[in-house]
Amino acid sequence: MRHASIPLQNAMRDIAGEIDRQFDQLLPVPADPRAGLYQAMRHAAIGGGKRLRPLLVFATAKLFGVDRECIARVATAIECIHVYSLVHDDLPAMDDDDMRRGKPTVHKAFDEATAILAGDCLHALAFELLADERTHGDPFVRVELVQCIANAAGPAGMGGGQMMDLEAEKTSFDLPTVTRLQAMKTGALIACSVEAGAILGRLPIEGRTGLRGYARDVGLAFQIADDLLDVEGDEEAVGKALRKDGSAGKDTFVSLLGIERAREQARILVEQAIDHLHAYGNEADLLRDIARFTLERDR
Repeated sequence: MRHASIPLQNAMRDIAGEIDRQFDQLLPVPADPRAGLYQAMRHAAIGGGKRLRPLLVFATAKLFGVDRECIARVATAIECIHVYSLVHDDLPAMDDDDMRRGKPTVHKAFDEATAILAGDCLHALAFELLADERTHGDPFVRVELVQCIANAAGPAGMGGGQMMDLEAEKTSFDLPTVTRLQAMKTGALIACSVEAGAILGRLPIEGRTGLRGYARDVGLAFQIADDLLDVEGDEEAVGKALRKDGSAGKDTFVSLLGIERAREQARILVEQAIDHLHAYGNEADLLRDIARFTLERDR
């Protein structure tokens, strides 16, 4: 993986393995007519992907010495939401994609009805995990986590951003509107991942300003990097179809700013994100590495 620091490479490998382990345990295939549903959920959830959101949960929660198994369950819940959104986003009624994470999308590997149900069930699994006492013994922490993820996934977050993205195929958006769209569609769940780590660490709301600023800037930098990959990337490395936004006539950071200005804006956002962590020492180096990597990744 291009330009990732050794500590970040190690963390990404370890956390990807941990999330796969969690999904493997959570999704045993039953010997009954639901088998295809579970197989589709496993197809979507296990293997591949950057696991950026779980990585952010781990990197933030470890600042506060949170138990690893507790972090893993919350990180898996957030990844459930992310994966469900990809399954539904790939459907013919949405982006109509054939490949995701280097393998056939769920509706191609199975069928559309199974893909819809697999996404629905991954969404439900997220909240089942968060409500479970095994995730955290404090019910107030669990409720705050549920609220955080629900807000990030709903009409004021990812779902609303996806609706705006559909409308972007029909009308022109200016830069502030594209920024708002991406802050909701992509940034909300990234922000929630950092926020969840702070919730697990019982950090008071007034103490989260720096982490929230970091998450906001990383989320936008990540999306600009995605827009750049869509124009300049290699489909085999990325693992999905590219250059679809341009074909659909959607306004993006790259179409509105141009490649060089977009790249410079992403660099500025990464620097700002790192500056937001000034109150933390070496213990936040993984968060800093994640911010830098948003610009350097090739998938």
